[in-house]
Amino acid sequence: MTVATRIPCIGSAHWDVIGSAGIVMTEGSDVPGRIAWHPGGVALNIATSLVRFGMTPTLLTAIGEDDEGERLISFASEVGIDTTCVYRTAELPTDSYMAIEGANGLIAAIADAHSLEAAGDRILRPLSDGRLGSAEAPFSGPVTLDGNLTGALLAEIATSPIFEWADLRVAPASPGKAERLAPLLDMPNATVYVNVEEAGILCGSRFDNAREAATALLELGANRALVTNGEHAVADGSRTGIILADPPTANVARVTGAGDTFLAAHVAAEIAGAQPKDALDKALWAAADHISRGIAS
Repeated sequence: MTVATRIPCIGSAHWDVIGSAGIVMTEGSDVPGRIAWHPGGVALNIATSLVRFGMTPTLLTAIGEDDEGERLISFASEVGIDTTCVYRTAELPTDSYMAIEGANGLIAAIADAHSLEAAGDRILRPLSDGRLGSAEAPFSGPVTLDGNLTGALLAEIATSPIFEWADLRVAPASPGKAERLAPLLDMPNATVYVNVEEAGILCGSRFDNAREAATALLELGANRALVTNGEHAVADGSRTGIILADPPTANVARVTGAGDTFLAAHVAAEIAGAQPKDALDKALWAAADHISRGIAS
Protein backbone atom coordinates (compact mmCIF):
# COMPACT_ATOMS: atom_id res chain seq x y z
CA MET A 1 0.00 0.00 0.00
CA THR A 2 1.53 3.31 -1.06
CA VAL A 3 0.98 6.86 0.14
CA ALA A 4 -0.39 7.66 -3.31
CA THR A 5 -3.28 5.19 -2.92
CA ARG A 6 -3.83 5.05 0.84
CA ILE A 7 -6.15 7.97 1.51
CA PRO A 8 -7.46 8.86 4.99
CA CYS A 9 -11.13 9.87 4.74
CA ILE A 10 -12.10 11.95 7.77
CA GLY A 11 -15.69 12.70 8.72
CA SER A 12 -19.13 11.16 8.80
CA ALA A 13 -20.19 7.54 8.34
CA HIS A 14 -23.77 6.57 9.11
CA TRP A 15 -26.94 5.00 7.77
CA ASP A 16 -28.92 6.99 5.22
CA VAL A 17 -32.70 6.78 5.11
CA ILE A 18 -33.68 8.19 1.70
CA GLY A 19 -37.24 8.70 0.55
CA SER A 20 -37.39 9.18 -3.23
CA ALA A 21 -40.28 10.13 -5.50
CA GLY A 22 -40.08 10.57 -9.26
CA ILE A 23 -42.26 13.68 -9.31
CA VAL A 24 -41.79 17.33 -8.42
CA MET A 25 -42.36 17.91 -4.70
CA THR A 26 -42.97 20.98 -2.56
CA GLU A 27 -43.36 21.66 1.15
CA GLY A 28 -46.08 19.43 2.59
CA SER A 29 -46.09 16.96 -0.33
CA ASP A 30 -47.43 13.49 0.55
CA VAL A 31 -46.73 11.21 -2.41
CA PRO A 32 -45.95 7.58 -3.26
CA GLY A 33 -42.32 6.65 -3.70
CA ARG A 34 -39.59 4.43 -2.34
CA ILE A 35 -37.72 4.45 0.95
CA ALA A 36 -34.30 2.86 1.17
CA TRP A 37 -31.67 2.35 3.86
CA HIS A 38 -28.08 2.31 2.77
CA PRO A 39 -24.61 3.20 4.08
CA GLY A 40 -23.81 6.89 3.82
CA GLY A 41 -22.03 9.86 5.31
CA VAL A 42 -19.64 12.09 3.39
CA ALA A 43 -16.44 10.35 4.46
CA LEU A 44 -17.89 6.88 3.85
CA ASN A 45 -19.36 7.91 0.48
CA ILE A 46 -16.00 9.30 -0.61
CA ALA A 47 -14.16 6.20 0.60
CA THR A 48 -16.60 3.89 -1.20
CA SER A 49 -16.12 5.82 -4.45
CA LEU A 50 -12.33 5.85 -4.05
CA VAL A 51 -12.35 2.03 -3.88
CA ARG A 52 -14.15 1.94 -7.24
CA PHE A 53 -11.40 4.14 -8.67
CA GLY A 54 -8.63 1.81 -7.48
CA MET A 55 -7.63 3.66 -4.30
CA THR A 56 -7.25 2.22 -0.78
CA PRO A 57 -9.11 4.59 1.58
CA THR A 58 -8.78 4.48 5.36
CA LEU A 59 -11.88 5.62 7.22
CA LEU A 60 -11.42 7.98 10.18
CA THR A 61 -14.77 8.42 11.90
CA ALA A 62 -16.80 7.42 14.95
CA ILE A 63 -19.08 4.39 14.74
CA GLY A 64 -20.98 2.90 17.66
CA GLU A 65 -20.67 -0.65 18.90
CA ASP A 66 -24.40 -1.17 18.29
CA ASP A 67 -26.00 -3.39 15.63
CA GLU A 68 -26.13 -0.52 13.14
CA GLY A 69 -22.43 0.11 13.68
CA GLU A 70 -21.51 -3.53 13.20
CA ARG A 71 -23.39 -3.63 9.91
CA LEU A 72 -21.76 -0.40 8.78
CA ILE A 73 -18.26 -1.70 9.57
CA SER A 74 -19.05 -4.97 7.77
CA PHE A 75 -20.21 -3.09 4.68
CA ALA A 76 -17.13 -0.87 4.59
CA SER A 77 -14.74 -3.76 5.08
CA GLU A 78 -16.44 -5.88 2.43
CA VAL A 79 -16.18 -3.18 -0.25
CA GLY A 80 -12.46 -2.69 0.44
CA ILE A 81 -12.28 0.22 2.90
CA ASP A 82 -9.72 0.00 5.70
CA THR A 83 -11.73 0.30 8.93
CA THR A 84 -8.94 -0.52 11.38
CA CYS A 85 -8.58 3.14 12.36
CA VAL A 86 -12.27 3.82 13.06
CA TYR A 87 -13.01 5.06 16.58
CA ARG A 88 -15.45 2.59 18.16
CA THR A 89 -17.24 3.03 21.46
CA ALA A 90 -20.30 1.59 23.20
CA GLU A 91 -21.02 4.99 24.72
CA LEU A 92 -22.11 6.59 21.44
CA PRO A 93 -24.76 5.31 18.97
CA THR A 94 -24.09 5.09 15.25
CA ASP A 95 -25.12 8.31 13.50
CA SER A 96 -27.87 8.58 10.88
CA TYR A 97 -29.21 10.79 8.09
CA MET A 98 -32.68 11.26 6.64
CA ALA A 99 -33.55 12.89 3.31
CA ILE A 100 -36.51 13.40 0.99
CA GLU A 101 -35.78 13.68 -2.74
CA GLY A 102 -38.09 14.53 -5.60
CA ALA A 103 -37.67 14.99 -9.33
CA ASN A 104 -36.70 18.58 -8.51
CA GLY A 105 -33.83 17.49 -6.24
CA LEU A 106 -33.36 17.46 -2.50
CA ILE A 107 -36.48 18.63 -0.65
CA ALA A 108 -35.27 18.35 2.95
CA ALA A 109 -32.69 16.51 5.03
CA ILE A 110 -31.64 16.04 8.64
CA ALA A 111 -28.15 14.85 9.59
CA ASP A 112 -27.70 13.37 13.06
CA ALA A 113 -23.91 13.46 13.51
CA HIS A 114 -23.93 13.89 17.28
CA SER A 115 -21.69 10.89 17.92
CA LEU A 116 -19.08 12.13 15.45
CA GLU A 117 -19.12 15.54 17.09
CA ALA A 118 -18.91 14.01 20.58
CA ALA A 119 -15.93 11.84 19.58
CA GLY A 120 -14.00 14.99 18.66
CA ASP A 121 -10.28 14.66 18.00
CA ARG A 122 -10.26 11.00 19.04
CA ILE A 123 -11.04 10.12 15.42
CA LEU A 124 -7.75 11.79 14.38
CA ARG A 125 -5.45 9.77 16.64
CA PRO A 126 -4.20 7.45 13.85
CA LEU A 127 -2.63 10.52 12.19
CA SER A 128 -0.46 11.22 15.24
CA ASP A 129 0.13 7.88 16.96
CA GLY A 130 2.16 6.27 14.18
CA ARG A 131 -0.56 4.25 12.46
CA LEU A 132 -0.91 6.77 9.62
CA GLY A 133 1.51 9.46 10.67
CA SER A 134 3.05 11.30 13.60
CA ALA A 135 4.15 14.77 14.64
CA GLU A 136 7.65 13.92 13.44
CA ALA A 137 6.49 12.34 10.16
CA PRO A 138 3.04 13.69 9.20
CA PHE A 139 0.98 11.88 6.57
CA SER A 140 2.02 13.30 3.21
CA GLY A 141 -0.58 12.07 0.72
CA PRO A 142 -4.15 13.07 -0.16
CA VAL A 143 -6.55 13.36 2.80
CA THR A 144 -10.28 14.03 2.49
CA LEU A 145 -12.10 15.94 5.20
CA ASP A 146 -15.76 16.88 5.60
CA GLY A 147 -17.58 19.61 7.48
CA ASN A 148 -19.53 17.29 9.75
CA LEU A 149 -16.75 17.77 12.31
CA THR A 150 -17.33 20.58 14.78
CA GLY A 151 -16.19 24.08 13.91
CA ALA A 152 -13.77 23.99 16.83
CA LEU A 153 -12.10 20.79 15.61
CA LEU A 154 -11.87 22.08 12.03
CA ALA A 155 -10.19 25.22 13.37
CA GLU A 156 -7.67 23.03 15.22
CA ILE A 157 -6.98 21.06 12.04
CA ALA A 158 -6.26 24.31 10.18
CA THR A 159 -3.19 24.91 12.36
CA SER A 160 -2.26 21.34 13.30
CA PRO A 161 1.23 20.13 12.32
CA ILE A 162 -0.11 16.63 11.60
CA PHE A 163 -1.82 18.07 8.48
CA GLU A 164 1.13 20.19 7.39
CA TRP A 165 2.24 17.82 4.60
CA ALA A 166 -1.19 16.58 3.56
CA ASP A 167 -2.87 17.24 0.23
CA LEU A 168 -6.10 18.17 1.98
CA ARG A 169 -9.37 17.89 0.02
CA VAL A 170 -12.27 19.50 1.89
CA ALA A 171 -16.04 19.19 1.46
CA PRO A 172 -18.60 21.12 3.57
CA ALA A 173 -21.16 18.26 3.84
CA SER A 174 -24.09 20.70 3.41
CA PRO A 175 -24.82 24.42 3.02
CA GLY A 176 -25.78 24.48 6.69
CA LYS A 177 -22.24 23.52 7.66
CA ALA A 178 -20.32 25.52 5.05
CA GLU A 179 -19.31 28.24 7.51
CA ARG A 180 -17.34 25.67 9.49
CA LEU A 181 -14.80 25.52 6.66
CA ALA A 182 -13.76 29.18 6.99
CA PRO A 183 -10.59 28.46 9.06
CA LEU A 184 -9.38 26.00 6.41
CA LEU A 185 -9.43 28.50 3.54
CA ASP A 186 -6.04 29.94 4.53
CA MET A 187 -4.32 26.55 4.44
CA PRO A 188 -1.82 26.54 1.54
CA ASN A 189 -2.30 22.79 1.05
CA ALA A 190 -6.13 22.72 1.03
CA THR A 191 -8.50 22.31 -1.92
CA VAL A 192 -12.12 23.20 -1.17
CA TYR A 193 -15.04 21.54 -2.99
CA VAL A 194 -18.31 23.52 -2.70
CA ASN A 195 -21.41 24.38 -4.67
CA VAL A 196 -22.41 27.94 -5.54
CA GLU A 197 -24.68 28.25 -2.51
CA GLU A 198 -21.96 27.06 -0.12
CA ALA A 199 -19.45 29.41 -1.72
CA GLY A 200 -21.89 32.26 -1.15
CA ILE A 201 -22.19 31.37 2.54
CA LEU A 202 -18.41 31.30 2.95
CA CYS A 203 -18.01 34.62 1.13
CA GLY A 204 -21.07 36.35 2.56
CA SER A 205 -22.43 36.96 -0.92
CA ARG A 206 -24.51 35.49 -3.76
CA PHE A 207 -23.10 34.31 -7.09
CA ASP A 208 -24.66 33.83 -10.50
CA ASN A 209 -22.18 31.20 -11.62
CA ALA A 210 -19.29 29.01 -10.54
CA ARG A 211 -16.61 31.26 -12.05
CA GLU A 212 -17.71 34.18 -9.88
CA ALA A 213 -17.81 31.95 -6.81
CA ALA A 214 -14.37 30.46 -7.42
CA THR A 215 -12.90 33.92 -8.01
CA ALA A 216 -14.35 35.20 -4.74
CA LEU A 217 -13.03 32.20 -2.77
CA LEU A 218 -9.54 32.77 -4.17
CA GLU A 219 -9.75 36.45 -3.21
CA LEU A 220 -10.81 35.35 0.27
CA GLY A 221 -7.57 33.38 0.59
CA ALA A 222 -8.38 29.90 -0.71
CA ASN A 223 -5.48 28.04 -2.29
CA ARG A 224 -7.78 26.19 -4.69
CA ALA A 225 -11.56 25.95 -5.02
CA LEU A 226 -13.75 23.68 -7.12
CA VAL A 227 -17.28 25.04 -7.42
CA THR A 228 -20.25 23.14 -8.84
CA ASN A 229 -23.55 24.66 -9.95
CA GLY A 230 -26.07 21.95 -10.75
CA GLU A 231 -26.34 21.39 -14.50
CA HIS A 232 -24.37 24.56 -15.20
CA ALA A 233 -20.62 25.00 -15.69
CA VAL A 234 -18.22 23.92 -12.96
CA ALA A 235 -15.12 25.96 -12.06
CA ASP A 236 -11.69 24.82 -10.88
CA GLY A 237 -10.01 27.94 -9.52
CA SER A 238 -6.38 28.18 -8.43
CA ARG A 239 -3.53 30.69 -8.41
CA THR A 240 -2.79 29.74 -12.03
CA GLY A 241 -6.29 30.61 -13.27
CA ILE A 242 -9.82 29.23 -13.58
CA ILE A 243 -10.82 26.21 -15.65
CA LEU A 244 -14.46 25.67 -16.63
CA ALA A 245 -16.25 22.49 -17.67
CA ASP A 246 -19.87 21.65 -18.47
CA PRO A 247 -21.54 18.66 -16.78
CA PRO A 248 -22.97 15.96 -19.06
CA THR A 249 -26.75 15.70 -19.33
CA ALA A 250 -28.17 13.25 -16.81
CA ASN A 251 -31.59 12.01 -15.72
CA VAL A 252 -31.81 12.83 -12.04
CA ALA A 253 -32.79 9.74 -10.03
CA ARG A 254 -31.01 10.73 -6.79
CA VAL A 255 -28.88 13.59 -5.57
CA THR A 256 -27.57 12.48 -2.16
CA GLY A 257 -23.87 11.65 -2.45
CA ALA A 258 -23.30 13.22 -5.85
CA GLY A 259 -20.84 15.79 -4.50
CA ASP A 260 -18.96 13.06 -2.63
CA THR A 261 -18.63 11.05 -5.84
CA PHE A 262 -17.43 14.15 -7.69
CA LEU A 263 -14.69 14.78 -5.11
CA ALA A 264 -13.55 11.14 -5.04
CA ALA A 265 -13.40 10.88 -8.83
CA HIS A 266 -11.49 14.14 -9.09
CA VAL A 267 -8.91 13.08 -6.48
CA ALA A 268 -8.47 9.68 -8.12
CA ALA A 269 -8.04 11.26 -11.57
CA GLU A 270 -5.36 13.64 -10.33
CA ILE A 271 -3.51 10.84 -8.53
CA ALA A 272 -3.57 8.94 -11.84
CA GLY A 273 -1.88 11.93 -13.52
CA ALA A 274 -4.82 13.54 -15.32
CA GLN A 275 -4.43 17.16 -16.33
CA PRO A 276 -6.80 19.64 -14.58
CA LYS A 277 -9.41 19.80 -17.37
CA ASP A 278 -9.41 16.03 -17.86
CA ALA A 279 -9.70 15.46 -14.10
CA LEU A 280 -12.65 17.86 -13.97
CA ASP A 281 -14.38 16.07 -16.85
CA LYS A 282 -13.86 12.65 -15.26
CA ALA A 283 -15.33 13.90 -11.98
CA LEU A 284 -18.38 15.35 -13.75
CA TRP A 285 -19.04 12.11 -15.62
CA ALA A 286 -18.77 10.11 -12.39
CA ALA A 287 -21.23 12.43 -10.63
CA ALA A 288 -23.64 12.25 -13.58
CA ASP A 289 -23.52 8.46 -13.46
CA HIS A 290 -24.22 8.56 -9.72
CA ILE A 291 -27.33 10.74 -9.95
CA SER A 292 -28.66 8.67 -12.87
CA ARG A 293 -28.60 5.35 -11.05
CA GLY A 294 -31.24 5.99 -8.39
CA ILE A 295 -31.66 4.11 -5.14
CA ALA A 296 -32.11 0.39 -4.70
CA SER A 297 -35.69 -0.78 -4.87
